[in-house]
Amino acid sequence: MVQSTELRDCRVLLVDDTKTNIDILVQALRAQYKLGVALNGRKAVEYARTHKPDLILLDIMMPEMDGLEACAALQNMEETRSIPIIFITSMGDSEHKSRGFDNGAVDYVTKPFDVSEVKARIKTHLSLKIIRERLEQQNLRLEERVRERTQEIVRTQAEIVNRLGLAAEYRDEGTGNHIKRMSEFCRVLGRALGMSSMELDMLAQASTMHDVGKIGISDKILLKPGKLTDEEFAIMKTHTTIGGNLLSGGDSELLSMARIIAETHHERYDGGGYPGGLAGRDIPLSGRIACVADVFDALISSRPYKPAWPWSKALAEIEQGAGTHFDPHLVELFLNEQDHLQRIASFLP
Repeated sequence: MVQSTELRDCRVLLVDDTKTNIDILVQALRAQYKLGVALNGRKAVEYARTHKPDLILLDIMMPEMDGLEACAALQNMEETRSIPIIFITSMGDSEHKSRGFDNGAVDYVTKPFDVSEVKARIKTHLSLKIIRERLEQQNLRLEERVRERTQEIVRTQAEIVNRLGLAAEYRDEGTGNHIKRMSEFCRVLGRALGMSSMELDMLAQASTMHDVGKIGISDKILLKPGKLTDEEFAIMKTHTTIGGNLLSGGDSELLSMARIIAETHHERYDGGGYPGGLAGRDIPLSGRIACVADVFDALISSRPYKPAWPWSKALAEIEQGAGTHFDPHLVELFLNEQDHLQRIASFLP
């Protein structure tokens, strides 16, 4: 229901080159609405652009710019396109009525006009405009609530993914800094490839799950300080498929990428990796990125079976693996980002 106070706040622009008609309309409407007046189409367009009336009562037959031209001009401007226009036309002038509707008018009144009819039509269309604006505002509020809720779900999902990654990492090494460094190394590579900020966030978040499958590996193998036997290594390799199974079945883009990374971050560019023996571009890009980042961080980190490698030796190992272990293009980009990599390693020791 539209309140009378809402209607009184509306501004109506009266456009007619005949002063007598303007005087009649002003006398009839001034108690109900705020009014504006223009004596030709050009002034009406200028007034509408400046004052943004809520409705325009527009005569068709006027000098300089007639009502049809004025209506077309108003429809062509973004700031005035939504203003409802009621044409004033002569009785029986069907051609102008038709052209008026074609140009965007919502209604018409005929000359000589009946004041009560004019007032009723103005009230109807202003009420419709107010209701439409209420609905638009309500839709905006609903869209904002949906957007906020969606962002909350995305944040929660990312946090769960990160916590699961940390759970696997704590079992393996007692620290979560490996997955944090590794995910930031992935972000560096993704940025060098020209990924968008949204893609970079997803890549960094998904990569934290690369070793989640280690949850299914026994401590006897996972924490063994020495070299694994062939049988133990075969079991260790199953963490890729375990991780893929853990992350499969959902329809989330984030979990889908996390599954791909978990399954493919040990594939080699020459086809000698596991679990699928994929080669070259058959390895998904996210898996190829994670492979470089994971190996590099493993080299510069202390593990139960080895000390941390010096920075230069680790970079040399990555460079040597271009085309065999790693995607050569990614290696080139990675080596060009040493400053960024060192800052990450220093911030997350």
